[in-house]
Amino acid sequence: MRARVRTLAFLLTAVPLGAVGVLVLIAGWTLTVLLAITPAVVPVLLGFRAVLGSLARAEASLANTLIGTSVRPPVTAAGGRNFWRRGYSVLWDPAFWRQQLYVLLRVLVGWTLAVLEVSLLATALGATAMPIYYRWSHPEIANGWPVDTLPRALLCVPAGVVLLFVGIWLLRPLRTLFRGLATRLLGDDRVAAMTPAEARARRLHALELHAGFFGLLNALLIVIWALTSRGYFWPVWTLLALGLPLAIHAWVVLVRERPQVARRQRVPRALGYYEGVALSVSLFLVLVWAVTGRGYFWPVWPILGFAIGLAAQAFVVVVRRVRRGEERIETLETSRAGAVDLQESELRRIERDLHDGAQARLVDVGMSLGLAEQKLRTDPGAAQELLAEARRGTHEALEELRDLARGIHPPMLTDRGLDAAVRSLVDRSPLDVHVDVELDGRPTPAVESAAYFVVAEAVANASKHAGANRLDIRIRPLDGADAIEVEVEDDGHGGADESGRGITGLRQRAQALDGTLAVSSPEGGPTVVRAVLPCAS
Repeated sequence: MRARVRTLAFLLTAVPLGAVGVLVLIAGWTLTVLLAITPAVVPVLLGFRAVLGSLARAEASLANTLIGTSVRPPVTAAGGRNFWRRGYSVLWDPAFWRQQLYVLLRVLVGWTLAVLEVSLLATALGATAMPIYYRWSHPEIANGWPVDTLPRALLCVPAGVVLLFVGIWLLRPLRTLFRGLATRLLGDDRVAAMTPAEARARRLHALELHAGFFGLLNALLIVIWALTSRGYFWPVWTLLALGLPLAIHAWVVLVRERPQVARRQRVPRALGYYEGVALSVSLFLVLVWAVTGRGYFWPVWPILGFAIGLAAQAFVVVVRRVRRGEERIETLETSRAGAVDLQESELRRIERDLHDGAQARLVDVGMSLGLAEQKLRTDPGAAQELLAEARRGTHEALEELRDLARGIHPPMLTDRGLDAAVRSLVDRSPLDVHVDVELDGRPTPAVESAAYFVVAEAVANASKHAGANRLDIRIRPLDGADAIEVEVEDDGHGGADESGRGITGLRQRAQALDGTLAVSSPEGGPTVVRAVLPCAS
């Protein structure tokens, strides 16, 4: 019974809060439309959002206390890194539209149900108590049927009990109804992370509710107009006033669900939002002009303001693209120069390794074979020792050539791929190494080679300089991009020199593929080497 009393109290709060909500919506949208072509529309939208969010927070507090929900709606819209984006973030915030819908439902549905429920309970109580007060009030029911005797008054008691039972029973489904509305429309999407499919379903569902409310309300008003005067078609004003927010809401969802709508015009998504809002408001003003008499075409001025704003933003977009193109050219020139330097240093390293290693071994082998040939007849024992020494030198020269070839491009990388090559590499490491490679397929050879050498250099640095005991290697596709991410983390003492020769070479190798390499190595560790290598390079 206590829950039903709370539900009745919740229904009664729809009267004052509903009135406040209607005033907030009327004032917010009126100011937004009037100032739509000026920069002042952004603070108006932010203020509108904050007031509406505060009202929604008050509604949620009542719902949590009286009907047992557990919701906490957001007061402000998330996102927006600059002035205009803050305004756009309000328009494409799903919670903003759901909170408006909830306020309207509290006014239209909640207010109506509150009046009906209170009327039903009052009638039931009055009929039940009829034998007590009929002598003084002389009530009449059922088309003038007077209740002027005790038997007639007693006949009202069963009807009053039935009505009272019905009124109390109705409080339970009403509680369920408003709990569902509060949970769906006042819930905070930012509380729990949702998958993209769930977020999309939420956005579409909010739009469906908005459109359904628009259709039902205007259909009801048109029916009322048809049953009363059939004179001046006054429902046109609710069609226009409620159609503008619905059009903006639908456009925001369209651009968010189908980014190609904006990409087809080669404009950013934010500018696509602006186009839709400007078109909706312009059409709204033209329809208002048409309804009010078709005199002087005053909507031309706000439309001209929208066009100037659109042209200014388009100009900014073009300038940004030119600057990005210049930055891109500069980046490519830098990465090309880095790739050339890397190639030159690699060639010098190969030449040095050949000269100091395998070439010197082969010269020693040749000298040993020459001496063995001279002593073969005179001192066969010494010749045999020289041949054995030449054989050992040949073996060492072959090992050095294999190491050199492995430093250029490991054969296992070509034969078995990145996973096997990395695991073969760390098998020779004295550290406790954990490898996690999650690739759907094999990247291009250049990307595989760059990823392998990032790991190789990081493993070598961790072993020689970091004082590490454990090494974690993670190679996986980068979410939302055609690229792979290579991350090597050690538990060493940190303090790695990012300008060192090895890391600089790896950074140049990554930049040559239009990728990036970052090193995080605070004092005390850990050191994390992270490379992003585009697979479409």
